[in-house]
Amino acid sequence: MLIATTACTYLGIDPGGGRPPFAYAALDADLRLLALGKGRLADVLAFAAGQSRALVAINAPPRPVVVSQSQSALTGMELSSAPQGQRLAERQVRERGWPIYRTPAHWDEAPPWMRRGFALYRHLHDLGYQPYPLDEAARQWLEVPAEAAFTALLGQPLLPAHHLEGRWQRQILLADAGLGIQDPMRFFEEITRHRLRRGQLPMHLIYTPGELNALVAALTAWLVAHHPDQVVILGDPESGQMILPRGEVAPAD
Repeated sequence: MLIATTACTYLGIDPGGGRPPFAYAALDADLRLLALGKGRLADVLAFAAGQSRALVAINAPPRPVVVSQSQSALTGMELSSAPQGQRLAERQVRERGWPIYRTPAHWDEAPPWMRRGFALYRHLHDLGYQPYPLDEAARQWLEVPAEAAFTALLGQPLLPAHHLEGRWQRQILLADAGLGIQDPMRFFEEITRHRLRRGQLPMHLIYTPGELNALVAALTAWLVAHHPDQVVILGDPESGQMILPRGEVAPAD
């Protein structure tokens, strides 16, 4: 199991789309924001490769539910299986009433964002990242479904992530958890009658859905190392495990 240290980076990655398609966020041991950006796969991998000790949380499944032997050799991972093609972790998330994606049985049935996730895991494996938990491996990865993580933090469904109100809501949750990010309430402080008339809203103060997903994934990775009692592990090693917050996070001291 990864031991929390001041030298560890907690990196959240969302392959959900946009231009460029990846969003990533990195936190240090004190929840300070080290990096928040967007890029292509090569950019994310370059950042991950530069970390000597890191826990990477990804908002995507690592592989299809069932893969062929040739695909297994390609990914360097063990075959995954689940009753009736359903992952145990996804079923457990749905039983809690939380939103979760559905991982298909075949690579070509996955949506583009999920295939980007599959590629990300494969390249992280090539960089030496191992699935959590693996003894004292310095670089590990774990799966954190972001929307389920936000729902777990709030304890109820959230407003849609593509709406401005939903983005405020998610950013407030992260700020209240102690992350060193922009205060979303500054948005209201900078709104004037003149700016409203001209449509000049301070949108730079509110993060994009992808950035918010990456941030909550990074927060969950930090919890795994610093407050393992505040996370729940769902699923099984064979079909894949997910890690989620247990509920509202107490801000770091």
